[in-house]
Amino acid sequence: MPDLEKELAGLKQMLITMGGLADAAVRRAISAIFNRDAGLALTGKETDKEIDGMQLDIDEKAIELLPLARSPKELRFITVAMKIARDLERVGDEATTISRRAYDLSQDAEARPTVDVVRRADIELGMLGDALKAFINGDSARARAVIPRDKEVDALNKQLHSELTEQIMANPGTTPRCLNFMVISKSLERIGDHAKNIAEDVVYLNEGRDIRYTGPGKVRRTEPPGP
Repeated sequence: MPDLEKELAGLKQMLITMGGLADAAVRRAISAIFNRDAGLALTGKETDKEIDGMQLDIDEKAIELLPLARSPKELRFITVAMKIARDLERVGDEATTISRRAYDLSQDAEARPTVDVVRRADIELGMLGDALKAFINGDSARARAVIPRDKEVDALNKQLHSELTEQIMANPGTTPRCLNFMVISKSLERIGDHAKNIAEDVVYLNEGRDIRYTGPGKVRRTEPPGP
């Protein structure tokens, strides 16, 4: 019989590796925008394939381990691993979207970044990094601290869309450029959403409490944390 503790540690390491790939994919896409690097932008598709493959591997391993779980927390760990892998795969998808827009912007002689995408990406990737560290260390408090930061990301995206809309109205010739930046901003917002999802999963894993839909008038679901 497999050593379940060792297998779960291996599953955790796979998620750590996948998280590193997703983070690096976003950073390369942002670098391609900032440096107007068409070649770097074109690497996004290959990286996305690698991330997709890791999700499949993690799901397969998790399904193999489900029948071996001996406690509620082991069951939660396995199911949460699949959920985190799904969110990381979607982060990879957003990195690919940003890369495509980076390529388009690199072809525009006047498309110097008018949006501070580096600062924006640092916010979302900071959320993602903290959510993953909370997962690695079993730190519910750190995970809970990630969740409210999603509102800041949403507000920044809304503000940027408003500013870019004003630019289009003032100078219609900037429309393609502004639309590219709108898509990039939306992708970054979604990365923040995925970081929030991971943080909520970490709370569920460690506390046996599903906080996704909690709030006034909403139900809080709990189960025994288990050993």
